[in-house]
Amino acid sequence: MIGEFAKFVLAAQFLTRLPLRTDRLFTPERMAEAPRYFALVGLLIGLVCTGIYWLAALVLPHLMAILIAMGTSLLLTGAFHEDGLADTFDGIGGGLNKARALEIMKDSRLGTYGATALFMALALKAGALFALPPVWVCTALPLAHCLSRGSAVLVIATSRYVRDEGTGKPVAKGISAVTLVVTCLTLSGAVAICLLVLPFVAVVSSFVAMCLMHVAMRAFFEPKLGGYTGDTLGAVQQASEIGIYLGLLAWL
Repeated sequence: MIGEFAKFVLAAQFLTRLPLRTDRLFTPERMAEAPRYFALVGLLIGLVCTGIYWLAALVLPHLMAILIAMGTSLLLTGAFHEDGLADTFDGIGGGLNKARALEIMKDSRLGTYGATALFMALALKAGALFALPPVWVCTALPLAHCLSRGSAVLVIATSRYVRDEGTGKPVAKGISAVTLVVTCLTLSGAVAICLLVLPFVAVVSSFVAMCLMHVAMRAFFEPKLGGYTGDTLGAVQQASEIGIYLGLLAWL
């Protein structure tokens, strides 16, 4: 149990900017298995954002409450996934080949492709959430944050890491069957809870849209890179999160 708790803390430390002390918990083996709790950490992030949205909505208009909830997510994660999305678009858009694309993705400067992708991603999330009823927003946030992290774990399980070093290096050898089982159980639990509020068809619509966005994003970067990097995991997470919001909106 101590080992599993350590993996959860390492997952939270990796995906958020919470001041967690992991010095005594870290081992390369535990870090390699931390992705099994990525979806759970995402669920918790979504629940915090839901709580902030609900409090803000008591005194502020719907749109302002949504923007504050989105800002909370950015604050909790340090815009970790958004940064990966921007770097991915800069690298794939500006790199003529794999080596050049990877070089651009390591550059901390933000280019035109990345800035445009980042603006569009934030706009799509805000617009979709604004169009949903408040009760749906409270359910969509934890659902999307949870499932989108699970979507990123699927990339780790089915692709290969293409850098010698980087944020994805601890899981470069893939993930275990136990990690996949834990991830699937977490996702199933989140969906089951959301079905208490959302219609079944709406959840199916959101899942289908998430899968389409997952496939589309991988089709964007994998042909050039031949696999994934830490940045592209962030891009897949962002695309999947947007897909869930758009899927709910499409059914509504």
